[in-house]
Amino acid sequence: MTSDPAPAPASPPAQPSLTLEATLPAGQAAALWRHPALAGLRRPRTVPEEWLWLDSAEGRLAEAGLALRASLRGPRDLCPLMPPEGPSAPGLSAGAPHPLPAEAVPDALEGAILLPRASYAGRTGRGSLGGIALRFRQGRLRAATATAPEAPFCGVTFSGPAPAVLDLVEALAETLPLLPAGASLDEQAFALARGGPARPRRRGAPDLGAVETVEAALPLAIGHLAEAILAQAPLCRPDLGPEGVHQSRVAARRLRSCLKTFRPLLDGPELRALDTALRDFARALGDAREMDVFLRGLASDLSRAVGQDRRWARLLRVAEGRRLDAYARLRTMLEDAPFRRMMWQATRLALLPPWSDAAPARPLRPEARHLLHRRRRKMIRRARHIDTLSDTELHELRLEAKRLRYTAELFAPLWPGKAARRFLKRLSELQEALGLSNDSVTARHLIAGLAEGGGASAWAGGLAEGWALAAARDSRAAALEAWRRFERQDTFWQGG
Repeated sequence: MTSDPAPAPASPPAQPSLTLEATLPAGQAAALWRHPALAGLRRPRTVPEEWLWLDSAEGRLAEAGLALRASLRGPRDLCPLMPPEGPSAPGLSAGAPHPLPAEAVPDALEGAILLPRASYAGRTGRGSLGGIALRFRQGRLRAATATAPEAPFCGVTFSGPAPAVLDLVEALAETLPLLPAGASLDEQAFALARGGPARPRRRGAPDLGAVETVEAALPLAIGHLAEAILAQAPLCRPDLGPEGVHQSRVAARRLRSCLKTFRPLLDGPELRALDTALRDFARALGDAREMDVFLRGLASDLSRAVGQDRRWARLLRVAEGRRLDAYARLRTMLEDAPFRRMMWQATRLALLPPWSDAAPARPLRPEARHLLHRRRRKMIRRARHIDTLSDTELHELRLEAKRLRYTAELFAPLWPGKAARRFLKRLSELQEALGLSNDSVTARHLIAGLAEGGGASAWAGGLAEGWALAAARDSRAAALEAWRRFERQDTFWQGG
């Protein structure tokens, strides 16, 4: 009698492959190769490379989301300017170029004369470490214009098993200013040609319309919103206006709201750590945003009424100084390790969520319906006796409206149609009306600080506080009317 052979041991599951693009300040290239995490890698020998980007005078190809990259030593490549629709994450490669025969012309350019839009000249090298392939690239982008603006570029692409790639970039980013790439090299070239910033890879709320499970929804949302933060970070400068800070703050708030919305369903130390990092980031953004809102809102209105008064001008100078200080603190945060760590944390959660092997997966729509109903019920309860709410209580109601709006925006694609759009419109109007009231209250506290410790006169502070009080009274009436319109609005998540 023979015994059956022992079963062969099960092989470990194959790790998903990953290609991540990261950027580094050009001056840090030498420090990259000295980093302990790359101790087993010899510095690769580099070779020169030069590219030229071509398009029609009207930019037809760029309008189609493509770039025609012509290498001086090889064929033309058709490259996507933006990542494909669907799940994504900061730094995730937008896809490999598609080689074209030298005589081929995309349909979008048929009959058009191709003109240079931008060029790149630099060096590139390749190496490998522990199963991870690295491609290093450093050079300069140049726009094909009369003024020919230039921009340095330094990037590293990591390809290999996802856990190993993420471990390596996180180790490097602890001491090096290595961030996920916010835009492809092709998009950066076309942005330089346009004379503006690279376009955000993702913006607005994430689209969960095609997502079926809770476990798939949260990584998609994290990746989308983290990319939105990454795209706006270079625009958080006082000379570029308030939009970068505003959009960064909205994306950070959306992501924090998303984490809290899913917390009854998915939780863990990794998600809590990301939420803590986002909280600190949002606070730094808040200081700059408050000064932007004050100077462009109440202070601007009052300046037109007051005219050329030296006491008021002094308060404005103090406020502008506070604004610049807030932006300087924010810039320090954006260039420091905690911001990099936050971006790579979000990248890991988007690409390798710790619950990815959990089973069974839960359907998203029933859970979304329950979360929306609970959030709306909390806001209705807080709005009871709205006519007599104090300023503090109206502020709390505004926060509940904001939380409901973020949750509704997140799940609205699961119930597309007019009902969802009407609900979001009414809710947006309510939040805006409550926000005007809150801005006036916030301005009063801010003005008090400027008058007490900033060198502004008591007269200017009193004038501004009185103006803010009058604005708050007017905005309260608008908030009450917006609430009555919202209260009559049907929900969109009951059917289907």
